[in-house]
Amino acid sequence: MFPMVTLKRTDPGDKDFIDLVRLLDAELAIRDGDDHAFYSQFNGIVSIRHIVIAYDEGEPAGCGAIKEFDKQTMEIKRMFVKPDHRRKGIASMVLHELEKWAGELSFTRYILETGTKQPEAIELYKRTGYTIIPNYGQYAGIETSVCFLKNI
Repeated sequence: MFPMVTLKRTDPGDKDFIDLVRLLDAELAIRDGDDHAFYSQFNGIVSIRHIVIAYDEGEPAGCGAIKEFDKQTMEIKRMFVKPDHRRKGIASMVLHELEKWAGELSFTRYILETGTKQPEAIELYKRTGYTIIPNYGQYAGIETSVCFLKNI
């Protein structure tokens, strides 16, 4: 039987989103180690307007966000699923909802960055149709970053 997962579109002031981002940042601090300070400077939530939260049996279980990168591109940000809710397809559900929302806003592509120390994320993006691209923007030349693109 599949868990009862519901999705909610929200904004950066949502308490559940703020709590999930704190957990995400704590996990990334461990995974990224010495590289964490570099990455964390690009992970603020102030300029993010479009957030999706997944609830598993009513409990906040995961999140993701989109942020305008340019006139045709949305950047996927702040993807996270709590450890005890992983391997249930929640990340794929959040990602799909973010893609759908970006399409409704007339964007035609998505980009994102993840780290080499997050192999689960890399596999998720490959599995859902993203292709690896040269590192963009602030991630150019950063060996521990992997950047992806998906056209709608």
